[in-house]
Amino acid sequence: MKALLIGGTGTISLPITQKLLELGWQVSLLNRGSKNNLVPGAEHIPCDINDEQAAEAALAGRSFDVVAQFVAYHPAQVARDIRLFTGKTRQYIFISSASAYVKPTRNPVITDATPLSNPYWQYSREKIGCEQVLLAARDEQAFPLTIVRPSHTYGVGTLPLGVHGGKGAWQVVKRVLERKPVLIPGDGTSLWTVTWAEDFAEAFIGLMGNDHAIGEAVHITSDEALTWNQIHRLLAEALDRPFLPCYVPSTLLAQAQDYDYTGSLLGDKANCAVFDNSKIKRLVPGFTARTRFDQGLRRSLEYILKTPERQVEDPDFDAFSDRVAEIMRQAEEEVAAL
Repeated sequence: MKALLIGGTGTISLPITQKLLELGWQVSLLNRGSKNNLVPGAEHIPCDINDEQAAEAALAGRSFDVVAQFVAYHPAQVARDIRLFTGKTRQYIFISSASAYVKPTRNPVITDATPLSNPYWQYSREKIGCEQVLLAARDEQAFPLTIVRPSHTYGVGTLPLGVHGGKGAWQVVKRVLERKPVLIPGDGTSLWTVTWAEDFAEAFIGLMGNDHAIGEAVHITSDEALTWNQIHRLLAEALDRPFLPCYVPSTLLAQAQDYDYTGSLLGDKANCAVFDNSKIKRLVPGFTARTRFDQGLRRSLEYILKTPERQVEDPDFDAFSDRVAEIMRQAEEEVAAL
């Protein structure tokens, strides 16, 4: 089987690429090549997919059993893909996002048929627009589409945290190590689903070349829902530090000028996210996410703590966290004095 992965070396896509190679697939990666050393067994097609003429030339005369698109975020990009791959693949898989499901949530359990609408986050609205373009191509041109909606997927070197800065997770880890309070949205009791990337890869590969998945949209998540308190408490325990939460209303964080928490919180993490995975289990018999969060967390932390490149300082976010924590401390004192 021949697969073309557009991207193929990110948090979600790297385990997929690695597993496909282990399974004997012929894997081609179309990207700009910054991390291709991680998958030496794959064919590398150096190209910026956003340069349509260059991509068309690079792919001239070629066809694939599966094309998987990991780096399309705007409707114009998937419209380009329809032009590039019509008649050249038996299946085109688009990575959408579970953040596209209606916000605020109207049902405690999200199914694959839950409506799509997110007034808070442009990212999610763009993904919805991509799905609409692709579904029209499916209906009007018989384009062999499969839509996959990941929720919060993490892997080695990444962590699923409630609030962080623009430079990743390290500054939150550093605050825990230094026994400083960490920001947690709301009161920390909303439920959130996190998925280990290798588990996601197993289900995703089960959709590749799967005739039953053609024309379908499906999310892939674990069945493990945790509160933000649990997530951050487990992080503190893994680092052998006390759990020191600073609870902040998501609506208050959304007013911050230096960080876009309106989308990431009001449009996503501030909502409960519990998923019905019966559809992916029907399409991929035997699939279940096997990695508990505490297990994946420790694997990822071990890598972060021994890899200096993952320890990116973020003094601006650290100062922001200190200011917010002090504001919340003063507010608690004033309320207690009423």
